[in-house]
Amino acid sequence: MPEPKDVERCEYMHVHEAIVNQVNQNMPDEEVLYDLAELFKIFGDSTRIKILYVLFESEMCVCDIAQLLGMTQSAISHQLRSLKQSRLVKARREGKTVFYSLADGHVRTILDQGMEHVAELLPLHIL
Repeated sequence: MPEPKDVERCEYMHVHEAIVNQVNQNMPDEEVLYDLAELFKIFGDSTRIKILYVLFESEMCVCDIAQLLGMTQSAISHQLRSLKQSRLVKARREGKTVFYSLADGHVRTILDQGMEHVAELLPLHIL
């Protein structure tokens, strides 16, 4: 199979054993890497991203989030379930109403870092 022409690669094979060994020692376990990949999959849906941004501003119930985003409560509940299973949001019941909020400060940090990265690639007028 021919190599893609737009991929840079070494012109000859020479493995730098010391570097490879050092990096290999510092690599997280496969299970941890899998869990990290699963976490990042959650961020692959724009509705879930919108919900997280809504919850940056305020704790909210499903009906408020649905109204704000112009979606059904069922659709919002489905996405909140995924976010809760991934421990990105938490729920609190008050009578018959369930309020959702960010699980912790890490969630905002992850999205802020992602937005900063995306912003580097976008023209200023878009942000």
